Amino acid sequence: MSRPPRIIAVANQKGGVGKTTTAVSLSAALVQRGLAVLLVDLDPQGNATSALGLWGTPPPHLYSALIEERPLEEALRHSDEGVVVAPSSPDLAGAEVEMVGLLARESRLRLALQPVLERFDYAIIDCPPSLGLLTINALAAAREVLVPVQCEYLALEGLGLLTETIERVRRHLNPELRLAYLLLTMYDARTHLAREVVAEVRRHFPQTFQVIVPRNVRLAEAPSHGQSIFRYAPGSPASAAYAEVAAELLARAAAGERVSA
Repeated sequence: MSRPPRIIAVANQKGGVGKTTTAVSLSAALVQRGLAVLLVDLDPQGNATSALGLWGTPPPHLYSALIEERPLEEALRHSDEGVVVAPSSPDLAGAEVEMVGLLARESRLRLALQPVLERFDYAIIDCPPSLGLLTINALAAAREVLVPVQCEYLALEGLGLLTETIERVRRHLNPELRLAYLLLTMYDARTHLAREVVAEVRRHFPQTFQVIVPRNVRLAEAPSHGQSIFRYAPGSPASAAYAEVAAELLARAAAGERVSA
């Protein structure tokens, strides 16, 4: 690769905000644009792995790279949609406890990723819905954070704690880390509350995507079929929205590179 890959942690300690859906859909959208993408499923629930039809694949998995220090290359799986996945497994549920006594516990993921990153344009890390050691590992490895925000009541609740955690990681572990993107999800244009949430998030976070992902039943159905929204319902509003998210992300990346050049 002519430039280092962009490493994005998709994080929010609140569950049910579209975090895994965003990680999977963005990865698939970038692949459709001809980019090489690694999706790291750091959530012990394994929803990103399952959403691309790879749950239940034989070991080694991501756990082996983080805890047993086996090469991450051995765990990588190629999905039918072209996204390369570092798959989760049930073993990952105990990884946070096991990491506590390990050397460089906050940097296990960063060290595991280093030998494989040069093959990819993007690495997308799907974080668990918590601010524990697994998420800290993601933030220590990433350069950018993307936070999905549900367009419902209390959408901003917890974002303060997340931004504080990002700042602490930036100060002590990863000076390159920044909160780069917020993505509004599950938007229902019929409700006044959803419009209020959009305005409030944009007021506090100018880095919010212009694109808003609508609430869409096809988006909820796709993971149960082991497919991204682009394969399961390519003509759906959610598919169009995530294609626009990828386009906006790439446009921002290109603009940032021009500024820094």
